[in-house]
Amino acid sequence: MRLEQIVLDSNDPARLVRFWAELLGGEPVEREHGWAHVEPPGGVRMSFQPVPERKDVKNRFHLDFEVDDIEAAVVKAVSLGATRDGVVHTDEKGSFQVMRDPEGNEFCFVR
Repeated sequence: MRLEQIVLDSNDPARLVRFWAELLGGEPVEREHGWAHVEPPGGVRMSFQPVPERKDVKNRFHLDFEVDDIEAAVVKAVSLGATRDGVVHTDEKGSFQVMRDPEGNEFCFVR
Protein backbone atom coordinates (compact mmCIF):
# COMPACT_ATOMS: atom_id res chain seq x y z
CA MET A 1 0.00 0.00 0.00
CA ARG A 2 1.21 3.52 -0.74
CA LEU A 3 -0.23 7.01 -0.60
CA GLU A 4 -1.26 8.01 -4.13
CA GLN A 5 -2.65 11.49 -3.57
CA ILE A 6 -4.15 13.88 -1.06
CA VAL A 7 -7.61 15.14 -2.00
CA LEU A 8 -9.03 18.41 -0.72
CA ASP A 9 -12.65 19.49 -1.12
CA SER A 10 -12.83 22.88 -2.82
CA ASN A 11 -15.35 25.47 -3.93
CA ASP A 12 -12.97 26.60 -6.70
CA PRO A 13 -10.48 23.84 -7.60
CA ALA A 14 -8.95 25.83 -10.48
CA ARG A 15 -8.05 28.70 -8.13
CA LEU A 16 -6.84 26.45 -5.32
CA VAL A 17 -4.62 24.32 -7.58
CA ARG A 18 -2.91 27.49 -8.86
CA PHE A 19 -2.20 28.59 -5.27
CA TRP A 20 -0.64 25.23 -4.30
CA ALA A 21 1.30 24.95 -7.58
CA GLU A 22 2.83 28.39 -7.02
CA LEU A 23 3.64 27.58 -3.39
CA LEU A 24 5.06 24.07 -3.86
CA GLY A 25 6.06 23.93 -7.53
CA GLY A 26 4.63 21.81 -10.29
CA GLU A 27 2.15 22.58 -13.03
CA PRO A 28 -1.53 23.04 -12.21
CA VAL A 29 -3.74 20.64 -14.18
CA GLU A 30 -7.46 21.26 -14.61
CA ARG A 31 -9.46 18.10 -15.31
CA GLU A 32 -12.96 17.15 -16.34
CA HIS A 33 -15.91 17.72 -14.03
CA GLY A 34 -14.16 20.60 -12.22
CA TRP A 35 -11.34 18.55 -10.68
CA ALA A 36 -7.75 19.81 -10.63
CA HIS A 37 -4.37 18.55 -9.40
CA VAL A 38 -0.70 19.39 -9.01
CA GLU A 39 2.28 17.08 -8.54
CA PRO A 40 4.90 19.04 -6.57
CA PRO A 41 8.50 17.98 -7.22
CA GLY A 42 9.43 15.35 -4.66
CA GLY A 43 5.94 15.41 -3.17
CA VAL A 44 2.61 13.65 -3.39
CA ARG A 45 -0.05 14.70 -5.88
CA MET A 46 -2.60 17.10 -4.42
CA SER A 47 -6.06 16.88 -6.01
CA PHE A 48 -8.93 19.29 -5.60
CA GLN A 49 -12.48 18.01 -5.76
CA PRO A 50 -15.34 20.42 -6.42
CA VAL A 51 -17.94 20.57 -3.66
CA PRO A 52 -20.78 23.07 -3.13
CA GLU A 53 -20.49 23.47 0.65
CA ARG A 54 -18.07 25.95 2.23
CA LYS A 55 -15.50 25.08 4.89
CA ASP A 56 -16.87 26.15 8.28
CA VAL A 57 -14.82 24.35 10.93
CA LYS A 58 -11.21 23.46 11.70
CA ASN A 59 -9.66 20.70 9.58
CA ARG A 60 -9.43 17.29 11.22
CA PHE A 61 -6.34 16.68 9.09
CA HIS A 62 -3.68 19.13 7.91
CA LEU A 63 -0.37 19.17 6.07
CA ASP A 64 3.01 20.18 7.55
CA PHE A 65 5.69 21.53 5.22
CA GLU A 66 9.28 21.60 6.44
CA VAL A 67 10.99 24.88 5.50
CA ASP A 68 14.40 26.42 6.15
CA ASP A 69 12.92 29.83 7.00
CA ILE A 70 9.39 30.03 8.41
CA GLU A 71 9.03 33.79 7.91
CA ALA A 72 10.17 33.64 4.27
CA ALA A 73 7.67 30.83 3.63
CA VAL A 74 4.92 32.87 5.31
CA VAL A 75 5.70 35.92 3.17
CA LYS A 76 5.55 33.85 -0.03
CA ALA A 77 2.32 32.08 0.96
CA VAL A 78 0.62 35.35 1.97
CA SER A 79 1.63 36.94 -1.35
CA LEU A 80 -0.18 34.05 -3.08
CA GLY A 81 -3.39 34.41 -1.05
CA ALA A 82 -2.81 32.49 2.19
CA THR A 83 -3.32 33.96 5.65
CA ARG A 84 -1.28 33.54 8.82
CA ASP A 85 -3.20 32.07 11.77
CA GLY A 86 -1.68 33.29 15.02
CA VAL A 87 2.03 33.47 15.76
CA VAL A 88 5.00 31.12 15.42
CA HIS A 89 4.89 28.47 18.15
CA THR A 90 8.06 26.87 19.52
CA ASP A 91 8.37 23.75 21.63
CA GLU A 92 10.97 21.06 22.29
CA LYS A 93 10.53 19.66 18.75
CA GLY A 94 11.02 22.97 16.90
CA SER A 95 8.85 25.78 15.59
CA PHE A 96 5.71 25.96 13.48
CA GLN A 97 3.38 28.53 11.97
CA VAL A 98 -0.26 27.71 11.27
CA MET A 99 -1.48 29.01 7.91
CA ARG A 100 -4.71 28.94 5.90
CA ASP A 101 -4.91 28.54 2.16
CA PRO A 102 -7.29 30.79 0.12
CA GLU A 103 -10.27 28.57 1.05
CA GLY A 104 -9.37 28.39 4.75
CA ASN A 105 -7.73 24.95 4.85
CA GLU A 106 -5.13 24.83 7.64
CA PHE A 107 -1.54 23.84 6.97
CA CYS A 108 1.73 24.49 8.82
CA PHE A 109 5.24 25.57 8.05
CA VAL A 110 7.60 23.73 10.39
CA ARG A 111 11.28 24.04 11.26
